[in-house]
Amino acid sequence: MAEVPPWLAGKEDQVRTGWVKRFRPEFWTVDFPRPMMAAVTAPAPGVLRLDLDFLTHGDLAGLIWDSEDRWSHPLLAYATDRDYRGCRLRFRWVSGPGVMPLDALNGPVLTLEGRDADGAARTWYVRLWNYADGTPTDALIELDFDALRAGFGPDGDAVHAGDIDRMFVSVVPEAFDGSAAALAVPVAGWVELRDLGADGLRSMLRVGDAFLPPHGLRMASGYDDSYHQPPERLVMQWEALGYRRLVNHYVGMSHFAALTHVGGGRFEVAGGLCSAATAWHRRLIDVAAAHGFELILSLSFELFDAHAPGGWAQRDADGERALTGWFPPSTLLSPCNGAAMDWLQGIARDLAGLAADGDRVVSFQIGEPWWWIGPSGRPCFHDAATVARWQAETGGAPPVMQDVLGDRSAAERAWLDWLGARLAEATFAVRDAAAGVSVAGFRSHLLFYAPQVLDGAAPDLARANMPGAWASPAWDRLQLEDYDFVTGGNEFGMARAAEAVTARLGYGVDRQQYLAGFVLQPSDASELWPKIAAAVRAAQARGVPERFVWAWPQVARDGFTWVELGPSAVEGGSVDEFHDVAFPLDVGFDAVGGPAFSTQVAILSSGHEQRNAMWQGARLSYDAGLGVRSEADLALLIAFFRARRGRAAGFRFRDPMDWTSGPFGADISAADQMIGIGDGTTLSFRLEKRYGDGPDAQGRLITRPQAGTVRVSVGGAEHLTGWVLEDRGLVRFETPPPAGAEIRAGFAFDVPVRFDVDQLQVSLSGVRAGEAQSVPLVEVFE
Repeated sequence: MAEVPPWLAGKEDQVRTGWVKRFRPEFWTVDFPRPMMAAVTAPAPGVLRLDLDFLTHGDLAGLIWDSEDRWSHPLLAYATDRDYRGCRLRFRWVSGPGVMPLDALNGPVLTLEGRDADGAARTWYVRLWNYADGTPTDALIELDFDALRAGFGPDGDAVHAGDIDRMFVSVVPEAFDGSAAALAVPVAGWVELRDLGADGLRSMLRVGDAFLPPHGLRMASGYDDSYHQPPERLVMQWEALGYRRLVNHYVGMSHFAALTHVGGGRFEVAGGLCSAATAWHRRLIDVAAAHGFELILSLSFELFDAHAPGGWAQRDADGERALTGWFPPSTLLSPCNGAAMDWLQGIARDLAGLAADGDRVVSFQIGEPWWWIGPSGRPCFHDAATVARWQAETGGAPPVMQDVLGDRSAAERAWLDWLGARLAEATFAVRDAAAGVSVAGFRSHLLFYAPQVLDGAAPDLARANMPGAWASPAWDRLQLEDYDFVTGGNEFGMARAAEAVTARLGYGVDRQQYLAGFVLQPSDASELWPKIAAAVRAAQARGVPERFVWAWPQVARDGFTWVELGPSAVEGGSVDEFHDVAFPLDVGFDAVGGPAFSTQVAILSSGHEQRNAMWQGARLSYDAGLGVRSEADLALLIAFFRARRGRAAGFRFRDPMDWTSGPFGADISAADQMIGIGDGTTLSFRLEKRYGDGPDAQGRLITRPQAGTVRVSVGGAEHLTGWVLEDRGLVRFETPPPAGAEIRAGFAFDVPVRFDVDQLQVSLSGVRAGEAQSVPLVEVFE
């Protein structure tokens, strides 16, 4: 199976497009302030549903339509159209208890943000009740954008609908007064826009209609990044982009929990899932199953710090809470705090219960469970619950650890081993809580984040954060994540992590899964996505059966597109795209041909030229017909041509003028070509041959070296061992070459080519008469 490099597509790359109705339910979003929660779904054709958890008198949710599609993958985005003139929107408004009705003073308002006819920024507020026919909780609403008027009454300023950026419908609780005061009790409300549709002049939008072939990469998503979109939209796009079978879905750390007011304007977690998160996840699970996806539901020990009860957080030796680098920060729950663990087990039961409906198998993941290590290696081992449990079990105080760097004392190692045992117990308890509600089967997954644990500066940390109790067969699947190593280019760290985790926990590669990614800042997309793709391929080369890209929001934002070129159907059978066999040498050495470039030349009226090089490197082409000199040669050629199915499959070809790393006719030397500079972490270097000197030299990747001919040197010394030659000309060292060392290589190589025709025009009489046959070959770029 061959892969093309990851493609970062833009909207301009939409090749196939279709049409979609403006205001289609799947394309709306929702937004709101903390601490309330809202989620939007599209549970039936023409239906948009909003589920709400109101907590204060000032809560307000906005049901949003953006004129510019900011959330879809660029190949699937709808076109930007800010002109709503000539368009009419209609829907039936139905709201449940607890939601402010249409006729109330603070009832639902349509807000339109854009510019007036003179181009000045303007916002209009349109009272929906003015356009409603029915009751305050069940009414037909029709909005003609050419006739809308702002204000409380029907005679306000006319809305200019020709330049709208976005519009949203505000929804507030019945007790709304704009204050931050907590409601007496939380209110779970809902609104549905039924029979939602548009007509008129501008009621259709062009939309990307890409549909990529299925591939082997899986998707990972997260609720904290996607709660504002309908789950139907997510599943629709995953399928269109070629993702299949498995989705790893992280419930998150901040938006899923039911909250309660604890005084002073602070809200903390209480009970299980909130109603909005329950409705959203139920739809995600159902829609995913309908499209053939199995969800791995993920729950971690991480919680939004502002909602975490004070005693639940891990703390360092000075009593400071464990805080992550996110803003605002999250904290890590203490595995020894009984209340925190009881709450986490309840969330696990809620999630697994949703997945188990319909007699489905429950796949459940514990995501990145650890004792948190803060700045300067400060461990968060010293929360009150943890210290108290150690004292109860040992009768003494635990060692005070200000950091975990370097080798630790015997007493500290015993403390670390004990902490690891407590972490294992806590993860097993959460796992078992989820398993307890499953009726049709259960699969457990543990996501292990290698860079935080396998830190060379803290060699004993693995005692606490990679406990031996996790060893096989404790979990059905061990999932590895190492994106700090990946994005940092630390190939040695990646390899060491995979080896160390496998050796310590004993999960064979067939029981492992790999999560790659992610790209936090869009400015880093072009640099980091190729590294992530390379890590995915490395995991595939190790034999890891399932690889996931983390995470969907960044995939959609950056246009990350994954394509694999698999077998092609030919004459009822299938062939691989490349056959690793050589063109017959006695024929090939008589071939004629050479390198070609593609350059556009424009001759100006002055006689000067403008030249544009269309290809980065040369492409070789040959005619091998001159080598066919006998009936035996002709028979050999025909058999070889038939085995390749014409142009369908590539093969190796020895260029008679350029097939070694050094000068023509010279012996191969380990110093022929520089293929890289060591940095102390990189293990792999690709074979390359350069033509010319200085900045104008042209580099050529060598993807088909001849086995047994490759020689390698590091820092001027040839290395006969300590490295292997992998697929596509990749030299991989067992340990990374030192920083600053030149890595050089010598080799013989073939050119990957294919026949450039599907029909050979050959003649036996021509061979007998000494006439040349035409056998065109062309290089295949790999």
